[in-house]
Amino acid sequence: MSDFTLAAPIDMSTGFSDFFATIGLTGSGLVTKATAAVLVVIALKMMGQLSGADPKKALRVGSMAVGTLFVAVILAMYGSTLFSTVTNQPTPPTTQQQPAPAPKV
Repeated sequence: MSDFTLAAPIDMSTGFSDFFATIGLTGSGLVTKATAAVLVVIALKMMGQLSGADPKKALRVGSMAVGTLFVAVILAMYGSTLFSTVTNQPTPPTTQQQPAPAPKV
């Protein structure tokens, strides 16, 4: 029991960027996960407000809650991929040609 190591040591002296890199999240990934978590809370609150007194309203609110949960799951799974295609705009190639150097005489 003298050489038992649970995990390798990691240098996190630069702060949160090291921490998020170790758990596989970037800044945009963290935002999409937080947005998905907020959507789940909203959907659960909607499901908690279902009442059996008006079945049409309960069906409508329940279906909206299930749809919100679906959007939250898709956002949590694929949000960083979806938003990375929108936010990382490629720079257009330059079309200007460089002038030819003057011949040496």
